[in-house]
Amino acid sequence: METSDRQAEMVQEAAALRRDVALTTTGVALALGVALQLLGAESPWGLAAFALAYAAGGVPAGSNAIRALRRGQLDIDLLMVTAAVAAAAVGEPRDGAILLFLFSLAGTLEDYAMGRTKHAVDALLQLRPERANRLRYDGSLENVAADTLRPGETVEVRAGERIPVDGRILAGSSSVDQATITGESLPVDKSVGDEVFAATVNGNGVLRVEVLAAANESTVARMIALVTEARAQRSPSQRIGDWFGQRYTVAVLAGSLLALVVLLLIGRDWSAALYTTATLLVAASPCAVVISVPAAVLSALAAGARSGALFKGGGALETFATIDTIAFDKTGTLTTGHPRVSDVIALNGEEALLGLAASIEAQSEHPIARAMMREANERGIEPAVAEQVEAVPGQGLVGVVAGRRIWAGTPMLMERFGLTLDPELAQALDDLRQRGVSLMLVGDQTQVHGVIGVADAVREHASEALTQLRALGIRRLVMITGDHAGVAQNVAREVGIAANDTYAELIPNAKLERVQQLQRHGRVAYVGDGVNDAAALAAADLGIAMGVHGSDVAIETADVALLSNDLRRLAVTLKLAQQTLRVVRQNLTFAISVMALLVLFTLFGELPLPLAVVGHEGGTLLVVLNGLRLLRTRS
Repeated sequence: METSDRQAEMVQEAAALRRDVALTTTGVALALGVALQLLGAESPWGLAAFALAYAAGGVPAGSNAIRALRRGQLDIDLLMVTAAVAAAAVGEPRDGAILLFLFSLAGTLEDYAMGRTKHAVDALLQLRPERANRLRYDGSLENVAADTLRPGETVEVRAGERIPVDGRILAGSSSVDQATITGESLPVDKSVGDEVFAATVNGNGVLRVEVLAAANESTVARMIALVTEARAQRSPSQRIGDWFGQRYTVAVLAGSLLALVVLLLIGRDWSAALYTTATLLVAASPCAVVISVPAAVLSALAAGARSGALFKGGGALETFATIDTIAFDKTGTLTTGHPRVSDVIALNGEEALLGLAASIEAQSEHPIARAMMREANERGIEPAVAEQVEAVPGQGLVGVVAGRRIWAGTPMLMERFGLTLDPELAQALDDLRQRGVSLMLVGDQTQVHGVIGVADAVREHASEALTQLRALGIRRLVMITGDHAGVAQNVAREVGIAANDTYAELIPNAKLERVQQLQRHGRVAYVGDGVNDAAALAAADLGIAMGVHGSDVAIETADVALLSNDLRRLAVTLKLAQQTLRVVRQNLTFAISVMALLVLFTLFGELPLPLAVVGHEGGTLLVVLNGLRLLRTRS
């Protein structure tokens, strides 16, 4: 793969060198011919200089035109070469040489400008570390190619190094700069158990990392694949531009031929009529119109990739700008997908209650148990060692802590011990149930000590992100989830989604049907991260896979992949899409206006060919530069 990439790069470099040589030769020959004319040297040397300019500037464009003709296409190169030949035929080789030089210059500058978008995207390829320090069985390290690493192996990442793989930290702690993947502006603290991503930068600690995915399956590899796919696809506006360019070129050639006939019929002499026709060919050429869309779309794709938003083509970018409704999955999208302790209601102190619960749950792998342990650890509680811990299927755990028989579980487990709830705890239990919170009662053989509520935590900044989306013109925000209604309504209230726009307890097919119902009232984007979201992602006008932890199925199905779990990125990406649509419209309006003015001045005035060339190529460069403004977009 690297060999083929290098060969393609060498071909591109050779083409760029030929283009630069042709442009330089055309410019020097034109300058020499003009200088000889100004010196009054009407000699074969002046004609030879213009002939060289024609050869250097016209042969590449002519070759492109011939190749297009063989494919049954008429392109803009044909218009330019025809206009230059017409100028020479009426004794104005200087004007034809000026045309070819400016056309070549504009093409070179456009290639350079559009190449900036390519380089901004291809920079992703440079993020992947080529080498890694793999841990051997004897504890020593060996430096190996990152591509050879396999899941289950362990690598060591020193301070300041790029992490070579997607993996999980086995030892060490550090801050990791994830800006290249998620677009986060600040480093993220990482410790044992946390996941890290290839191409991110380790801070000041030494990490031992277990490899979770091969190099070609890492997050950055998927980013590169998605961006490559996006660059290869054309947006609806680009496809219209291609269609327009083909048919319009035919119209310009036919119209110019008709204009020549009309001019001759009304008494214009041959040379003047042919010169006007050549000028009309230049003035009516749709270069600026055709380049308007890709200049903006490719720049936006590059800017999005740089900030962690990957569009699968310009079509997704344009669609996002026109969305009316955004529907969200709940778990893993609006919430973190990781249960957290939300409530601690204790009769004898919160820390004592959490300590008992953590002691019993220490050896359990249940998500609620992990939430208990995390909360105890964050509060600095050191749980006692529990003995004789036994599981009561479907009800909880029982064990011995400091000589006392302690239990933690459901109300059914409480009833096994013949206990009842204190009125205060009974009321708290009812309140928590109404909110959809998972419950754990903790007690001993004589009394219930308290209740702990565990819930899926709402993502930080979720409410702020939804407010930003409304400010950007999103008319309706909806939640679609398979979770219980009480849980869904509680999350909806916290993030600011209306109760009548919250749909709960839906299986995947029901999610799809709900999306289709929403589509009857406008264009719908669906945001999700799981396998059960795939059908809804595919059915929506725009599917958005949320977060680097999203399932492969969700990411493959979606039209946009957001690599950050920060929901505010969604608003940033929508703003980029809307800005791109505005730039496309600006470019098209400007390009068509300039072209119309040049045509009118040519037909009803005395527009010189060089001035038509300057107006035509200048307009083309301006729309390219306007599109490149999107490269400066920062999130």
